[in-house]
Amino acid sequence: MSPILFTHSYYLRLDPKQWKLQQPYAPLGTLYAAALLRSAGHAVSLHDVTFEQGVGRFGQVLADAGPRIVVLYDDGFNYLTKMCLTNMRAAAFEMIAAAQAQGCTVIVHSSDATDHFVQYLEAGADYVIVGEGEQTLLELVNALQEAAPALRTIAGLVFGDAEGVVKTAPRPVLRDLDRLPFPAWDLVDFAPYRSAWLKSSGYFSVNIATTRGCPYKCNWCAKPIYGNRYNVRSPQQVVAEIARLRTQAAVDHIWFCDDIFGLKPGWVAAFASLLEQEGLRIPFKIQSRADLLVQPDYVEALARAGCATVWMGAESGSQAILDAMDKGITLAQIAAATALLRRHRIDPCFFLQFGYLGEQREDIEATIRMIDELQPAEIGISVSYPLPGTLFYEKVRAQLREKSNWRDSDDLSLMYRDERTALFYRRLHRFVHHHYRQQRHRRQLAESAPLWQPANLRRVASLLRLAPALWLERIRLNRLQRNL
Repeated sequence: MSPILFTHSYYLRLDPKQWKLQQPYAPLGTLYAAALLRSAGHAVSLHDVTFEQGVGRFGQVLADAGPRIVVLYDDGFNYLTKMCLTNMRAAAFEMIAAAQAQGCTVIVHSSDATDHFVQYLEAGADYVIVGEGEQTLLELVNALQEAAPALRTIAGLVFGDAEGVVKTAPRPVLRDLDRLPFPAWDLVDFAPYRSAWLKSSGYFSVNIATTRGCPYKCNWCAKPIYGNRYNVRSPQQVVAEIARLRTQAAVDHIWFCDDIFGLKPGWVAAFASLLEQEGLRIPFKIQSRADLLVQPDYVEALARAGCATVWMGAESGSQAILDAMDKGITLAQIAAATALLRRHRIDPCFFLQFGYLGEQREDIEATIRMIDELQPAEIGISVSYPLPGTLFYEKVRAQLREKSNWRDSDDLSLMYRDERTALFYRRLHRFVHHHYRQQRHRRQLAESAPLWQPANLRRVASLLRLAPALWLERIRLNRLQRNL
């Protein structure tokens, strides 16, 4: 029997911002699904499209591989796939059509397909898996080998029949994550990933997941795959995977791509102790929350484990906006967490978003002041983005425009009617980044001497370039603000 062909629809070149950044990660969710099917005795292969020019070559890949089943399984751990970008949806539809043309059975699993399963069925997919996908996929593939498969008994599945669209009962999430085999890392060609990282960053980073889900209820955050349940792998299994990857891929750095890292009490401390016992010291970055970071001994344990960078969802410098988001944190916690991370020599980085319902000019200014005062090591700026299944989406549903998804990760279009224009938010995004870089260079110059050091001369040159750009952006932004 021909191998089941696994692939995904995240083409890095279709996301210009990420292609320029050149910090790609392998499709971890795809590798988990392939590993589970292989452990159950199915032959599998992988067509990784990350570095492909486009969909054009996929037809030939199918002709050469001759699979009976194609599984288009996107990486549910990567926030870029959670955005449900239309460039990737269009690519997925082309891939489905190509697979159908070769007579393949097509199975799809992604955040976007979970939210828009009818569109994927109309595009030619035979089956759409919604929610956590591995067990549903295994049961479906096993059933398809039978003469009369009992598809309606498989939880977490959508398909069409003579009666229309059938959606089966929801699939309960897997609680014991250690039951899953390690991702099928052996299917990945690490060479282009390593090359991209070394050229862009000087080190090679890989992605590992230690948890699934998030129990917090930020009302703008979509959780179409793992929901509000929070389940965690044992620290022993995670350390074993790190050891294997260090040997298999010679990794220099790890991104723990959990929504929230180390929430279970005592987990991080146990993880740090196991790493010390094994002599493993690899720098890593995580995503966390301000209220978690200020808990006793948490940051100390992160530092002991080798954490280099923490991205926290600061979101806004306005407490009123944080409360409207149901964020569940305070400005005081953001400040305390930032100071604590610095004390342990961990870089604090902020996720920020503008455009939330009710945001006023003073709220925007408060966010800029927070950046100036707390001086994060890096910032990531977005615009509030309503995705199906969120309370935020329901709040703005009546105001949604025809366009409901971003084209790529740098789109930044506001999807609902607001007094400010999309141009305003693009200008604001540019202004805040310019302002942040200017303030950062000034601080570095003040802290470093003498001025004629090469690094300082480069900072001075950057400041000279930034000054007119920042001045121009401020004028444009003020003009747009006055026209409201």
